[in-house]
Amino acid sequence: MGLMLFPGDDDVASPDISWSYTGFSMFRDWLARAEGFTLTAMDGFGGERQWCSVSTTLAPLLNHPDDDGPGLAPAQCAAMLPRLEAILDQCRPDDSDPLLPRRIEDVTQLITVLRFCADRDVELIFG
Repeated sequence: MGLMLFPGDDDVASPDISWSYTGFSMFRDWLARAEGFTLTAMDGFGGERQWCSVSTTLAPLLNHPDDDGPGLAPAQCAAMLPRLEAILDQCRPDDSDPLLPRRIEDVTQLITVLRFCADRDVELIFG
């Protein structure tokens, strides 16, 4: 069983992205490190640091329950795109991280889904 992020447009042909729960956790950990903090230090992830103390447009994704809670609004999807694209641009193929190719693929797919949601004015669903 895993987690899927998909547009709330009721169209099974729309783009989506999926992970195992462990894979999604690792992906969010990686994104948080790219933003300069550790997810485990944050409130809700075992730490006490409050989300209002970090400045990132990725907070709606990073601080979202795995498969519960409200969807992300189209405006939130659009706001995350520039930062995800910048993270993608910073990835170097010669990096020593053996998971980097998977991270690049995940960010690329996530950008596709978020752009779809923003362009079609539909929310992003976690399910």
